[in-house]
Amino acid sequence: MLDTANYTPRLKSSFADTIKAAMKEEFGYKNDMQIPALEKIVLNIGCGAEAVRDSKKAKSAVEDLTKIAGQQAVGTKAKKSIAGFRVREDMPLGAKVTLRGDRMYEFLDRLITIAMPRIRDFRGVKPSFDGRGNFAMGLKEHIVFPEIDFDKVDEVWGMDIIITTTAQQYGDHSADAQAKALLKHFNMPFNA
Repeated sequence: MLDTANYTPRLKSSFADTIKAAMKEEFGYKNDMQIPALEKIVLNIGCGAEAVRDSKKAKSAVEDLTKIAGQQAVGTKAKKSIAGFRVREDMPLGAKVTLRGDRMYEFLDRLITIAMPRIRDFRGVKPSFDGRGNFAMGLKEHIVFPEIDFDKVDEVWGMDIIITTTAQQYGDHSADAQAKALLKHFNMPFNA
């Protein structure tokens, strides 16, 4: 039986044991508090036109995202009506969840070691950072996660994954360069 009181996720202990020291040596931080760390991971599924036709699709997306994240996802709703898309205000359109702490490290571990190798024709992820040290990527199919039973899926959703770090400009090193180095230490398979 798993002792959850004394359990530490693999990537979290790896960060504390080896990655912090490697980052400090690579960028020359004077203080351990300057070392970038993961802050949160936000997952998002947008149902789009399917949710407009059938409101059960958004509920299905919330259930699938809850299974993937390991914590309850929240349904997202339209902020205003758009007649051209047949969207009414407060209509359910997708799902989102924010992961922090141990669940964040567990999800990142499952994403890198289990889900990404299951992506068809996978050649690595494009390093797309926002200038503030945050990384965003998309998946075309949410069924690459082992928590999703392929036989029970009624719709295959695309998924956005945003990884927020505490990286900031340091000397002549940009926040993006530091965040990329941090994610490389976590074995994120960048293609460039």
